[in-house]
Amino acid sequence: MKSYRTELHFKTPTRRGFFNITPQVQEALHTSKVAEGFCLVNAMHISASVFINDDESGLHGDFEKWLEKLAPEKPHDQYRHNDTGEDNADAHLKRTLMGREVVIAITAGRLDFGPWEKIFYGEFDGKREKRVLVKIIGE
Repeated sequence: MKSYRTELHFKTPTRRGFFNITPQVQEALHTSKVAEGFCLVNAMHISASVFINDDESGLHGDFEKWLEKLAPEKPHDQYRHNDTGEDNADAHLKRTLMGREVVIAITAGRLDFGPWEKIFYGEFDGKREKRVLVKIIGE
């Protein structure tokens, strides 16, 4: 069995955003030379997310609106976490809602997606360096 590990690095210019990382994950799969197995893609920060969905800007706007309704950024003093001097409690909650990681089957050397599926990095407290783990295991 082969094992391959790499990291993707991000420093988003905004506090929040959704970024299609499917090409970077596909490149990691190509480099790994794994034909059959699994690919784990994991946000390594508690204020960021990795998820699979459609690459459609209207849907991304809906995510932003929905998340802001469920866990509004402001006022910052509504969250106990922010009593520590932080201002990112909402980012932790948004990450919990959108998820930490995805696992994708690898079949015949390709990510085995359904129609329209893409992998996204969701940033909820940006403007600083963050990492995403890509771990590929198989033959």
